[in-house]
Amino acid sequence: MPSLTEPLHRHHKHCDDLFADAEAAVAARDWERAGPLVVDFQKELETHFRTEEEVLFPAFEASTGMVGGPTQMMRFEHAQMRDLMDQMQVALSGRQGDNFAGAAETLLIFMQQHNMKEENILYPMCDRSLAAQAGPLGVELSGRLAASCLPVS
Repeated sequence: MPSLTEPLHRHHKHCDDLFADAEAAVAARDWERAGPLVVDFQKELETHFRTEEEVLFPAFEASTGMVGGPTQMMRFEHAQMRDLMDQMQVALSGRQGDNFAGAAETLLIFMQQHNMKEENILYPMCDRSLAAQAGPLGVELSGRLAASCLPVS
């Protein structure tokens, strides 16, 4: 049986793939292709953050009573990554490849560290403390993340 947080693990990989595509387009100075790829990446990462912040973290906090612990740190890191994405967007708008690359490199390192903390520490804690709610929470997590991946028509 998959864990409650399995959809979040999979979505990390999805966001990583989108990020790599966006970075490659900017590195090639293919600005027409890069714009939509960066927007797609940012949309997916924001969906991921909001799913954690609006669904997983509140459930974990209610279950454990821990409101100033790991979820607070993850929210803080989400805010820092949002700032880096804003810097990337400004650089992209100005077709400033070097500025984009600098912000993107910082974001990549930050995302890798952040995802490791979530996947190796926080998600297992959530899986244990929310086991009794795994069914309904898992459906909500999967639904939010899957809906964000649907093509726009």
